[in-house]
Amino acid sequence: MIRIETLEAPGRPETGEEVRTGLTALPKDLSAAPRYFYDELGSELFERITQLPEYYQTRAEHSILRERSDEIVARSRPGELIELGSGSAGKTRTLLDALRRAGGPVRYAPLDVSGAALRESARRLAREYPGIRIRGFAGDFNGPLDRVLEGAGRRLVVFLGGTVGNFTPAARREFLEKVRRGLGPGDRFLVGLDLVKDRATLEAAYNDSAGVTAEFNRNMLRNINRELGGDFDPEAFEHRAFYNERDSRIEMWLQATGEQEVRVRELDLTVRFAAGEGVRTEISAKFTRRTAGEVFAEAGFRLENWYTDREGLFGLALFRVG
Repeated sequence: MIRIETLEAPGRPETGEEVRTGLTALPKDLSAAPRYFYDELGSELFERITQLPEYYQTRAEHSILRERSDEIVARSRPGELIELGSGSAGKTRTLLDALRRAGGPVRYAPLDVSGAALRESARRLAREYPGIRIRGFAGDFNGPLDRVLEGAGRRLVVFLGGTVGNFTPAARREFLEKVRRGLGPGDRFLVGLDLVKDRATLEAAYNDSAGVTAEFNRNMLRNINRELGGDFDPEAFEHRAFYNERDSRIEMWLQATGEQEVRVRELDLTVRFAAGEGVRTEISAKFTRRTAGEVFAEAGFRLENWYTDREGLFGLALFRVG
């Protein structure tokens, strides 16, 4: 059985106000507007990024899931698997396989911003896992999660891919507290976390030699042009990504190659860039076991188990309600 529901969209992204706020900040900062990376091209570019030799995250996370899914399922014993930001559910299949070996699951509840991708993924999973009940939600995990997290019995909520690192500290706490309010005793929260490591490895992952990440970064400007009537020239901006050691995070920027004046018609906004001036487009926080435990404890979670790949590049943290 498949049922796909559409969640109420949070008002802010529809208005473009996060773009106005970001382009008028000092320094300019669009990292709170990640949805502008993604259209059909952006999704295709990101899929290519995950397959690049420099981008270790997807491979490392998948290797942990292959080795540890049975243990995670045995510890959490869920009747329902809830996934935030499910995408194609490629990595999730390892958990579904483990659940099937353990006699379940009876329910899978994926949330993804793309309704079309959600339906296609649900159809494939229904063929692969006869008897599975899928209640999908088309929406943004920055919006209300009440309907996604509602239900009876034990639940395992998964948030893979290191996406939690893309939040600012304040937004991350708000998101984690929202998830925490939806969970009860016995529920578990499995989160993918990119780990602190040497600068060269981190920076190579975001500055690939093929230039795919650079195109993905510039795609934010193309989408602002299309959705908000902007006249950015994406090719007049250079991609730059570096590791901010003080804040333990990668920062992606687009840097103006010369003086520019940009008009964003739907916001009635004119923005000037000096030569060499940048706009931050993404942050990606990196964690240690200690910092992950502290961050999630502030939102009411207790670290129960910690898993890493054999090279120690990426982590999966299993939390329970504190």
